[in-house]
Amino acid sequence: MTVTYAEKLARMPGYQAGVPTGQAPEAIAAGGIAQLASNESPRSPHPKVVEAIARAASSMNRYPDPDATLLRRRLADRYDSQPGNIAVGNGSCDLLLAAASALCEPGDEILYAWPSFSMYPYLPALTGAREVRVPLGEGDALDLDAMATEATAATQLLIVCNPNNPTATHHPATEIGAFLEKVPAHVTVILDEAYIEFQTNDDPDASLDLTADFPNLVVLRTFSKCYGLAGLRVGYAIGSSNFRAAVDTVRQPFSVNALAQAAGAEAILHQDDVLARVEATVAERIRVQEGVTELGLAVSESQANFSWIDLGDSDEAAVLAGLSAADIAVRAGAPLGDPGHIRVSYGTAEEDDRFLTALAPLLS
Repeated sequence: MTVTYAEKLARMPGYQAGVPTGQAPEAIAAGGIAQLASNESPRSPHPKVVEAIARAASSMNRYPDPDATLLRRRLADRYDSQPGNIAVGNGSCDLLLAAASALCEPGDEILYAWPSFSMYPYLPALTGAREVRVPLGEGDALDLDAMATEATAATQLLIVCNPNNPTATHHPATEIGAFLEKVPAHVTVILDEAYIEFQTNDDPDASLDLTADFPNLVVLRTFSKCYGLAGLRVGYAIGSSNFRAAVDTVRQPFSVNALAQAAGAEAILHQDDVLARVEATVAERIRVQEGVTELGLAVSESQANFSWIDLGDSDEAAVLAGLSAADIAVRAGAPLGDPGHIRVSYGTAEEDDRFLTALAPLLS
């Protein structure tokens, strides 16, 4: 008898990581590979965070705090919230998957823009809900009016990626607030803000004020990007206590490991370090965006730590192969929903110079 697997596996898109297959992290750290494919920070965590991780490492014979008490309390202090309103997870992806499991079942709808974060198509595939994809609007930005119009009585979950991945565009909090006014109150809206610290349209905390007026809003953030903790996988959601209880119910116990908890609890105390990282990233963003434009390519207005580049008449596969031969890793546009593009994270100044130099001769 042949073993059979759930039919939903056939609906899974298959996640393609930005790290090139077979490339060890130490090779990237040594500078041999310009890792510009995963929207990570090229800078190590704050020294105090590294110290906190080292201290926690001596207790790895014990399970982590199942409630992530210290991490949630410090997040609550940072954002003037209550620990009961904060859920933490093994990266923000863990919270997205849990939200879909807690909110959706066959007959429901999950609505999001496309192209957007490549994890979103997993959610309807896992839950049996129907996916509703809304095309992007002008300038590769989210079409918020169209998204609000598509929400129906069957919509359970609506995801707004802001800044959007992979296009790097951003809507100010005032536009998000106007959008929320149009969304039915029964719809849980997840505002996925993995890159919010890098935008310059608003104070990064402006969107959090909306949670007071919209009980159906959940703001999703991560330590993976501007805090430099991608390797530890810790994300968090700020919303209602009911949402936190729901996602905690459907997840495995101890979903955030002890090292990640210690790192996040320390990292949140160093907002000066976040500001320095953001300033350095914005400086590189300006250089890369201008450099790409000078090569004759169109690029969306980035408010994140990466660029979304339209290759025009150049062949995407040939450009990717040429960059790979130069030991530069970027993300292909086709798997992200728009062939003929590449997504390029900002690295160090040296890495970004390597990218621009290598890209020029590859263009048609």
